[in-house]
Amino acid sequence: MEGVLLDVDGVLATAWRALPGAAEAVGWLRDRGIPFLLATNATSLSRDRLAARLRGAGMEVQGRDVVTAPVLTAAYLRKRHPGARCFLLGKPELGEELRDVELVESNADVVVVAGADPAFTWENLSAAFRMLKEGAALVAMHRNLFWMTESGLMLDTGAFVVGLERAAGIDAVVTGKPSPEFFFLCVDMLGLPPERVAMVGDDLDADVLAAQGCGLTGVLVRTGKFSPQAVERSERKPDLVIDSIGDLPGLFG
Repeated sequence: MEGVLLDVDGVLATAWRALPGAAEAVGWLRDRGIPFLLATNATSLSRDRLAARLRGAGMEVQGRDVVTAPVLTAAYLRKRHPGARCFLLGKPELGEELRDVELVESNADVVVVAGADPAFTWENLSAAFRMLKEGAALVAMHRNLFWMTESGLMLDTGAFVVGLERAAGIDAVVTGKPSPEFFFLCVDMLGLPPERVAMVGDDLDADVLAAQGCGLTGVLVRTGKFSPQAVERSERKPDLVIDSIGDLPGLFG
């Protein structure tokens, strides 16, 4: 391994509080010149503010070190739906990520599903459903089913995406993890081939196995939403399992 992709929630921090060993692991990577990126499906903060939150938790990272699902979503919309009218489900803080995307409240060409938040109301979900039935395309920033918060596990975007797909009879295009495009963009930014990059995550499917399917080394941490039962049930297994991000330096020997 010559480069690393790090998930954020459940790997480096929970509720923006650093997990044990996170600051030290990030510092270790930087001190040794090992290229890394924070590869996250987070949509609640822009890249710069996300990095600022992590700096407040003791990790020396900048916005340029972060790749988020909204970044991939904006690139996909520019390429596949240029000039489209987009209905955004959710109220993410996107910063500059969607600055050139036209957002509308009705008659959309594309329904864009961000991370689950209080804006995922019955009214907004129903409005999105009606637009899909009228011919709008469905683009999801990710399809994580749940994530870990300080209050415990919470439902995430994927639970609602599945409902919209079933109700409207269409399939969503997913731009964040576990989309292969997400991983290929990240390794390209590192300037390394996939087989020389490790993806460290707490989500067996979206982080680890998806990365392995793209040729990366998958490293599962036993923090965040890690589930030993999920590992036991899965036919495919992670390449490596470590107790926490604090054990990452030991993988480089």
